[in-house]
Amino acid sequence: MATRSRQQALTQARLLFNQQGAVPGGIVAEPILRSWRRCADLGFDMRGVRRAELMTQGELREAQQRNEALRRLSEPALSYLRREAGGSGNLVILSDAQGLVLDSDGDAAFASRASRVALMPGAPWDEAAAGTNAIGTALVEGRPITVHGAEHYFEPNRILTCAAVPITDNEGRTLGVLDLSSQARDIRPDVLELVRAAVDMIEHRLFEQAYAHHAVLRLHDAHSGLGAPGEGLLAFQGDVLIGANRRALQALGLAATALGVYRYGDVFDGELEHCPDAAGRVHTRAGMSYHARLRMPRSRAPQPVTPALPPVGAPRPATPSFDAATLGALARAVHLSDAGVSILLQGETGVGKEVFARQLHARGKRASGPFVAVNCAALPESLIESELFGYEEGAFTGARRQGSKGLLRQAHGGVLFLDEIGDMPLLLQSRLLRVLQTREVSPLGAARPVLVDFALVCATHRPLAHEGADAPVRPDLYFRIAEYTVTLTPLRARPDRLELLRALWAAQGPGPALPPAIEARLAAYSWPGNYRQLAAVLRTLHVLAGPSGVVDADMLPAELSQPSGACRALEAPPAPDGGAADLQSLTDAAIRDALAAHGGNVSRAARALGVHRSTVYRRAGALAAPRAR
Repeated sequence: MATRSRQQALTQARLLFNQQGAVPGGIVAEPILRSWRRCADLGFDMRGVRRAELMTQGELREAQQRNEALRRLSEPALSYLRREAGGSGNLVILSDAQGLVLDSDGDAAFASRASRVALMPGAPWDEAAAGTNAIGTALVEGRPITVHGAEHYFEPNRILTCAAVPITDNEGRTLGVLDLSSQARDIRPDVLELVRAAVDMIEHRLFEQAYAHHAVLRLHDAHSGLGAPGEGLLAFQGDVLIGANRRALQALGLAATALGVYRYGDVFDGELEHCPDAAGRVHTRAGMSYHARLRMPRSRAPQPVTPALPPVGAPRPATPSFDAATLGALARAVHLSDAGVSILLQGETGVGKEVFARQLHARGKRASGPFVAVNCAALPESLIESELFGYEEGAFTGARRQGSKGLLRQAHGGVLFLDEIGDMPLLLQSRLLRVLQTREVSPLGAARPVLVDFALVCATHRPLAHEGADAPVRPDLYFRIAEYTVTLTPLRARPDRLELLRALWAAQGPGPALPPAIEARLAAYSWPGNYRQLAAVLRTLHVLAGPSGVVDADMLPAELSQPSGACRALEAPPAPDGGAADLQSLTDAAIRDALAAHGGNVSRAARALGVHRSTVYRRAGALAAPRAR
């Protein structure tokens, strides 16, 4: 009765969709409805039939040869799925990453019936060819899916119930789809789990083959699950995560962009060489625990699997205290930067924009090249052009005899980091834009331009995206440098401040423990200077206490000894809809209060805030400008 009622509801939904292009909520699953809309956008009629696009036998043989490795690895899984599904009325199908059916096997009578709707080798089953169906819709949605009976877009395909799961490689790329199709009246509740288990077998074999000469970490909730196809698998080159199967990515909440970027310490506590612990478990930074087994490399000369890795022997700076969201943003930024996308970092002073940029450089393809940092706010306006673009000998009075390459040319082959890009003079912004467009630098006094190749990362503590006479950056330059934007959150917005504080204190080296009262005061402080200010305070306390001394409250700087105006102003994080304007007003308030607390002494105020005094000079001037007018 329930099945008949379901069929009637779907028939009514199809009628409404044909007439009105919409369906009442709850009748059709969202992935199916999204697919129907895509098919309608292609101009397909539900009452029609799919296009006949069968390959010739020669073309099919070529496609099978191109996918020979996938077909060979899939053979045991196809046999398993045929056996578990039962032979009667079922068809096991393997397609490539475009939805072309490569192989099918199963009940001959059902195969003959399925061939009437072209469910056979050599037929494309992507949505653009076959409408809504398990193979094509699983490829578009990037997830396992079941399409039952009238959920198929084209009317003739209603005879089928299909369950499909994408097959992905160790870097998250889709290689193909495994599908189990049966008669529409026969539907098993566990059909999707059955196909998923078979795909686990394929991906497990693929992983073992790809990383035979690398360190492999196995994870599972149960000890008995280690070594079985359903386990999570992670591969490392040194301490860099270079491969992970779908099970591991899902268990750890990682995106495929983590591969080639994350280190072992970004995900787990401790070091790779010392895992698992005595109890045979590993512990994640997110507080999860898994049974684990580590297999060290079988060869001492592993072959790099990803070009994103720095060369052997390249310096690997210690992982900073990034939270999970920032690590995810870093992974995406690394992949985008490697592809030539310009990155803009936004955030308050001291949130770690340069640290983020240096990590991006260290984890990307250009790790062996230079990292050139330019503080646009610190360069005198009269020198910034020659410092950035360089000059030839005799270009101007006082020029060096051999000329100067300039910072843009020094960054060739590496990363150029332009800090406080909003303070670059507008006249020079047009020259920078031309460099970014042509990838050529014209040094002062030079007869011809010089080719440059660098990844660009810019940073700002204030909003740049507005037009008008007071815009700090030309709109055309802004859209060139902000192809991908990362906003770093302030220290006060992190809920794990106490744990972070303890980790940073331990990183100072051997020394006394922080008394609970001092810890509580430091954790509660609003830190207008963010991580830079916190690091300076901890370093000061560590030096004053000595290796075996005691940390006293009188060692704290004045701004932490008692609540100040700056502290009170920043106790609460900005409203979620305040955006960059609130960030700027909070920064200005902190600088104003720090100057008042130190009698207008810029150097002392800068030390208290943990920022460079040029920042305080610049912002103090901006704050005073309206009053001067």
